[in-house]
Amino acid sequence: MASTLQTQDSPRPGGFPAIRYKRNIPKRGPSGLVILTGLTAISTLGFYWASQTIQELRELKRERIWSRIYLVPMLQAELDRDSYRRTRASLQREAEIMKDVPDWKVGESVYNTKRYVPPSVFVLPEK
Repeated sequence: MASTLQTQDSPRPGGFPAIRYKRNIPKRGPSGLVILTGLTAISTLGFYWASQTIQELRELKRERIWSRIYLVPMLQAELDRDSYRRTRASLQREAEIMKDVPDWKVGESVYNTKRYVPPSVFVLPEK
């Protein structure tokens, strides 16, 4: 074995390429300043839209309240007309039902008291 000639590896002509030993971490994502600016812009826009929506809802609520205020007299008059019509119909029914009873006064209170008792108006189904 001693007679075998050994040769040493030598570099190729021009040398070996350089060994890259440094970390090559790519830059990932936007910088903190860009993120902060974007977040501020989105938050500002969101608060603006929210304030506009709140103002619009307040205006709609105010409009609804005023429309009710303006409609109350008309609705009250309609209720009064309906109440009057029902009372008249009730008195007519009472007069028709009690026509054979002597000394019956139509519309007179049946309670023996001086206190006010609201009249009872019943809605009867028509036959």
